[in-house]
Amino acid sequence: MSTFEAFVLTKDDGGEQHLDWTSVADSDLMDGDVTVEVSHSTLNYKDGLALAGASPVVRRWPMIPGIDFAGTVSSSAHDGIAPGDEVVLNGWGAGETHLGGYAERARVPGGWLVPLPEAFTPAQAMAIGTAGYTAALCVLALERHGVAPDAGPVLVTGATGGVGSVAVALLAAAGYEVLASTGKADEAAYLRDLGAAGVLDRAELSEKGRPLGKERWGAAVDAVGSHTLANVLAGTRYGGTVAACGLAQGMDLPASVAPFILRGVTLAGVDSVMAPTPARVEAWDRLAQDLPVATLDAITDTRALTDAPDLAGDILAGNLRGRVVFTVG
Repeated sequence: MSTFEAFVLTKDDGGEQHLDWTSVADSDLMDGDVTVEVSHSTLNYKDGLALAGASPVVRRWPMIPGIDFAGTVSSSAHDGIAPGDEVVLNGWGAGETHLGGYAERARVPGGWLVPLPEAFTPAQAMAIGTAGYTAALCVLALERHGVAPDAGPVLVTGATGGVGSVAVALLAAAGYEVLASTGKADEAAYLRDLGAAGVLDRAELSEKGRPLGKERWGAAVDAVGSHTLANVLAGTRYGGTVAACGLAQGMDLPASVAPFILRGVTLAGVDSVMAPTPARVEAWDRLAQDLPVATLDAITDTRALTDAPDLAGDILAGNLRGRVVFTVG
């Protein structure tokens, strides 16, 4: 019987969560028509929640965490996918309801996989990961709602995080004037290197504000939620759009209807987990077109997968900058 190494999350009879690096048999893998030898994975906010047991992300036990992976197909019964193909997986419940990418091997439905874009190596694809792919979905959502570079500045909250860093770089590459919000004053140079034209202190947005404020930006990408999202909406110009994709500050939205009924602001929700394949391919095509590889490499910290548990608390506390890539095996 073939085995491979993986992180496995379990719960004991008392409900306490445990994480072990251990051998797993191929027979323990879940249903799927494609098996992938995983070469790289990454660390997203949701991964941090799962590893730390800080939120009920995991809904099947035992579970191999990791919502992303990249690797090479070893066997396939799926039309259009052949052994030797390089592929990427983002979401679809991996690491939540389906065994995920913190392992040397994964078996998934072939419809969940996207071909690795020629512009990226597997490591670079994981430097993008769900965070960067979500940022691309946000940029595309803004553009579908008519946001163009002449609409005014685009605000990006949580700008030093994974979603924020890639969103800043993508928007800047597309010609937008980007305002980056962060609580890390010493990261201003980092954000300007990504393409930000200005840097805001997140304290301006993180506390309870007025239902309607001064019109400051034409659009926004928000990965924070709660009071921050409410204040982002309150400061959006007439007819603007806010793409919301995260909850780093909280799941609540203590806002009013004023921005919607007095300024015609649109709140566009962005989901990356169950996004249909055409949307995924469009997002990855946009990343390949507009995300400079040199910029991507500059924001990436490469670590061994076995370092993942030590980094979970850091991503939850907002202490990580850019993206973390894990080499597997």
